[in-house]
Amino acid sequence: MKNYIIRRLLQMIPVFIGVVFILFFMLDKAPGTPASNMMDPKMTPQQKAELLEKMGLDRPWYERFVTWFQEAARGNLGQSTKHKKPVTDVIADYIGPTLLLSLTSLAFAIFIGIPIGILSATKQYSLADNIFTIFSLVGISIPAFFFALLLLKFFAVDMRIFPLFGLEDATLRTTSVFVKMADIAWHLFLPTLVLGLSQAASFMRYTRSSMLEVIRQDYIRTARSKGLKEKVVIYKHALRNAMIPIVTLLAFSIPGLLSGAVMTETIFALPGLGKISVEAIMTKNYPLILGINAMLAMLVLLSTLIGDIMYAVVDPRVRFD
Repeated sequence: MKNYIIRRLLQMIPVFIGVVFILFFMLDKAPGTPASNMMDPKMTPQQKAELLEKMGLDRPWYERFVTWFQEAARGNLGQSTKHKKPVTDVIADYIGPTLLLSLTSLAFAIFIGIPIGILSATKQYSLADNIFTIFSLVGISIPAFFFALLLLKFFAVDMRIFPLFGLEDATLRTTSVFVKMADIAWHLFLPTLVLGLSQAASFMRYTRSSMLEVIRQDYIRTARSKGLKEKVVIYKHALRNAMIPIVTLLAFSIPGLLSGAVMTETIFALPGLGKISVEAIMTKNYPLILGINAMLAMLVLLSTLIGDIMYAVVDPRVRFD
């Protein structure tokens, strides 16, 4: 296992370099530059050239890429042109709400999707199975932004049950930690529902398909013939062997939730990475865009590694050496 992890970590290096290289190239070829919004129409060509030189944009893009990667290896992702401070500090300031939203959405997806998938598989073709199948199809098919707008319309604007936007009530004056936590949870309810619904539907479909394949195996019939309780057969024997596809989906869910939070945070005006990513694109804040996407790329690579390791945890037959 140790040798496998070392090999995978070494393989991640060229993949990460390739992803960042392509991203850097695409940003360079995009219309405008980070200096575009800082240029005054009255500036002389000499002043514009000085600004480009000051920001390091007068050099070829491949030279700037090498410089950026060397600095990134030291933990320096550049300077945000809008926030006037290091990209790492900006990410640290805004990553909290995004992680909170992503983790709550993932927990919602796991604790709703997997049990429903197991129940749907064990009650195949029943009324409950049909209802859950329709639920999963709706959850996978409905666009997140459309679902978010519907929830805002009915529950925030018409019924006024949930807040319209933000992470906490600015008018709330209290020192109680529990009151503040309840207020944040109330603000996160609709965003979590939006972001977690499609993931819950995916977990449900994967779990159902995998469980249906496993419970038809001979060893499951043998376990039942020995007189074992149905719960033991399903949750001890069948579920563990059906976990491989679920682990694969779980490994890609975390980076998927972080990237999916862009639209959700924008609609609900949550102060997270998704919101500032959209702002960075609109203001051509390329250092921040590059830093956030580099972080997401690394998260995807680490998630695949964790997923591969988890294969051996849920299925002892899997060996890497």
